[in-house]
Amino acid sequence: MAALRLWLLLATLAGTGAAPESWSAIGVSNGGPWGPWAWQEMCPRGTYATGFSLKVEPYQGKAKDDTALNGVRLHCTGGSHGGKPEAKTVESQSNVWGHWTDPLRCLPGSYLTGFSLRVERVRRGVSDYMGATNLRFVCSDGRVLEGQGLPWGEYGAWSPSCRKGLCGIQTKQEAMRGVLMDDSALNDVRFFCCAE
Repeated sequence: MAALRLWLLLATLAGTGAAPESWSAIGVSNGGPWGPWAWQEMCPRGTYATGFSLKVEPYQGKAKDDTALNGVRLHCTGGSHGGKPEAKTVESQSNVWGHWTDPLRCLPGSYLTGFSLRVERVRRGVSDYMGATNLRFVCSDGRVLEGQGLPWGEYGAWSPSCRKGLCGIQTKQEAMRGVLMDDSALNDVRFFCCAE
């Protein structure tokens, strides 16, 4: 069993170009229960996350299915060129509903170091479970950036902090379930700390 776990870990890491010992993951304990973990995606070497965007489905109304948070993008920056930061976006799996919000960014010279996830609590007998509904990050200067998600659910505790910043992402997504079924889309997310 241990050999199988090691093989799965190494297979997951194979596409990232990162050695297993070169970074560590941070997460939170209040993520939703549904869906598998998707692939991870890392910022290009020499860059780190200085901002983010969310893919959010607006509230659909009482008689319709809501999914709220459907995706997260990190905006990775490695410095500036001509006074404007150059950024590359990275994302793990996103779902089909909603639209991307405008990016929120740390102040120049600052970067993302930790996060907190807002999740709707699973309730028995309720047929419209949304999973994750919003996300907030803390920057290295202490500033907090809150996404433009939906207000339902509660924020859990803050994740551990990445001293050198965030450099990668992995999402946990429930796949589309079909007509007359409840979809929850993004249920959980974890981030990877920069190694250098």
